[in-house]
Amino acid sequence: MSERVFIVGAGQVGRGLFRAFRAAGGVELLGLHGRRPSAFTTSSGALPPALADANAVILAVRDDQIDDAIAELIEPRGAARRLRVASGTAVVHTSGSAEPRLISRLSELGMSGGTFHPLVPFANPERAAGFLRRAWIGIDGDEHARAMSRRLAGHVGARTLEIPAGRKSAYHAAAVIASNFPVILAEVASKLLAGLGITERSAQQAVHSLMEAAVSNIAETPPGDALTGPIVRGDVDTVMRHLAALKGNPEARAVYKRLSLAAVETASRRGTDPGRLAEIQNALLLR
Repeated sequence: MSERVFIVGAGQVGRGLFRAFRAAGGVELLGLHGRRPSAFTTSSGALPPALADANAVILAVRDDQIDDAIAELIEPRGAARRLRVASGTAVVHTSGSAEPRLISRLSELGMSGGTFHPLVPFANPERAAGFLRRAWIGIDGDEHARAMSRRLAGHVGARTLEIPAGRKSAYHAAAVIASNFPVILAEVASKLLAGLGITERSAQQAVHSLMEAAVSNIAETPPGDALTGPIVRGDVDTVMRHLAALKGNPEARAVYKRLSLAAVETASRRGTDPGRLAEIQNALLLR
């Protein structure tokens, strides 16, 4: 089957997907629609006639706009409804957490619906094609929508994982931890180094290099097995010195303590001396 794709929503995700599909080939891109004209969109305002030729519509809009976007695909006329898209079309949205109310209406109207949530940070849409290759995309919905999502993922070199029914919020929380929190950690660490008199640029590059190496270590290894540092060594003295050094930086100290407590649990599973871990835990909780 030849995929004919129309994307609604010209924000970072929509633009990123449009670029990725265009770079990969294998699909017919019918358009990128935005609310307002821009250098990126092929249409704006009212949905264009080209939408009717699509067999896959991707709604790359904000969570609170998904139901409105679905409603736009269906134009009320008295008791009847005229479809803007062809029967059999798969309509998928890119939210990892939303459960749109109108998604169930699609099957009643001869279409299918589901989720196509790229586990990729779209801070820079121009880099999306590279990030999507070998990335993962969370999918759900009816079988037709999931099958379409799997084909679309394959076109850009991504793999899919099925979001368990009723567990979407937990799934999305995991995605946020993996995607957003490293950025915050990088900011906290960079500020801490810069506060010591190291230039901001050097601090950022040093933190990036270290984090890149740490992430590389978990590419083929369970994260817990890749943990290094004083806690997994049971190095009580180093942890105590860290806590003392961070007394003047409440933000960094709070982050250090919270994540160190999680590291204690990992170190325990790794077989680190339980007596030393108990000392570390007490220091983290009481100091």
